[in-house]
Amino acid sequence: MPEQTPEQILVVPTELFTSLGYFQGFSPLVNRYVGRLLDPKNMSFRPRPEMEKNPRFKQLIPYAIFRHMGHDGASFFQYTRGGGQGEKRLHAKKSLGVGGHISTIDDPADPFWSGLARELSEEVTVKTPYDTQLIGLINDDSTEVGSVHLGVVLLYTVDDPFVFPNEDDMLDCGFRQAAGIWADIENFETWSQIAVKGLDSLNLT
Repeated sequence: MPEQTPEQILVVPTELFTSLGYFQGFSPLVNRYVGRLLDPKNMSFRPRPEMEKNPRFKQLIPYAIFRHMGHDGASFFQYTRGGGQGEKRLHAKKSLGVGGHISTIDDPADPFWSGLARELSEEVTVKTPYDTQLIGLINDDSTEVGSVHLGVVLLYTVDDPFVFPNEDDMLDCGFRQAAGIWADIENFETWSQIAVKGLDSLNLT
């Protein structure tokens, strides 16, 4: 049986990220980073198995967060990652983020944004109007999985809390008040913990 060709995923050199201004955690300085990171001359597609172990590259990951502003304040779409959902090192963790790797199946003329659209359509159904903001980036070199990823955080503010999972491995889905997420923060994946703190610093909770 022929060996399966590994998935080719979008990466940028870690050296480029560092040269733009290293940070640990959340940065709201999207204008400093995003233009350079998404410049075609700085992006490449490389085998995913190799990139998961190579901190010389950062895998660019769109991280979409859905927020609803109700009478009681902000609530956010959250779920628990099941056994077949995404990165194995994050299974059983709660998450605010929807998104995933950009690969060669996405539009080569605009791989990041077309990949974001694909990931959202695969993972959730949004049955309400929404506004979108690019609000920051996440970098977490304190963990094995974080050291090879760089998150681009987008906030989707929905008119109504009508966001539904498309995948069976997105468990216990629903909108939850920000206070409830804070109270349960230790059960969320590290990126979600960072994202909540970033949202709070921007007065978006």
